[in-house]
Amino acid sequence: MRHRKRLIALITTGLFATLIGVAAPVSAHTPPALNNPAHLQPVTITRHVTFHKKIFPIRRRTGITRPTRPRQIRYHGGPVMTGPTHLYLIWYGNWDGNSATGILTDLADSLGPSPYFAINSSYMEMDFKTVSTDVTLAGQITDSYSRGSRLSDADIRRVVGSSLSTHTLPVDENGIYLVLTSADVIESSGFTTSYCGWHSHARLARSDIKFAFIGDPSTQGLSHCSAQRSGPNGNPGADAMASVLIHEIVETVTDPDADAWYDSSGNENADKCAWTFGPDSYTVNGAKANLRLGQRDYYIQQNWNAGKHQGCSMSPLN
Repeated sequence: MRHRKRLIALITTGLFATLIGVAAPVSAHTPPALNNPAHLQPVTITRHVTFHKKIFPIRRRTGITRPTRPRQIRYHGGPVMTGPTHLYLIWYGNWDGNSATGILTDLADSLGPSPYFAINSSYMEMDFKTVSTDVTLAGQITDSYSRGSRLSDADIRRVVGSSLSTHTLPVDENGIYLVLTSADVIESSGFTTSYCGWHSHARLARSDIKFAFIGDPSTQGLSHCSAQRSGPNGNPGADAMASVLIHEIVETVTDPDADAWYDSSGNENADKCAWTFGPDSYTVNGAKANLRLGQRDYYIQQNWNAGKHQGCSMSPLN
């Protein structure tokens, strides 16, 4: 019976791959795990392994090189976020008087209904359910340096874990917990020099919790993590964070456990379009913008379309 069930699963997987033209599931790509404290150590289970996926800084000296034939993105058998997605903002550090709190809150509150986010509906999982475009801002809190002004990767995870254990935010497997750090907070593993943001997931509060780090680069290397030195909302740090924030959100909904959608080089959808903004930009406050969400304009990187017509765009190709 055990072999029969396994055979049926393999046949189902192959049929799914044939119908939508993607690769059959293979072993998940799992970047190195974070060093976690004992009281927050994730339980090792089949899919939910901790991973750490980064958006790398702009390399201005050499420019951005891309293959002449971009690799297609393929499905590898894991889940995507098919239900309503809830965004939780954790404002870490000192944000007093900083317009970023309005700029990024408005972005999170307006992202879901946009044609830009609809690109993610081209990503589906084994049962043919697609990524939901129902995205809402479900909550936000402030954290005034609970772990100091110098954070490790594991500290980011502890900040999220603390918000759950103290019930300042709900435990929500349909949620993405976004740790936003102020300009004076240093992420010690290489913020602005080795990466501009990252997303991960771990077993916290007996649940599979998705979370991400996005820092304000304005005092630590703005030119490495922003496509321009000014911004359409008049706040260079926050305007730079906006594109990185969306990068991490769209990767999380399409590859939350690092075993769903990525190409043969391990690049997820936003990686494949990182630092590309498309031809249709306009000027706001002396800066470039290419996407209007709610009552604000943003300069946001393109996203990769899955399906028959693959490529970077600001709206669905399929």
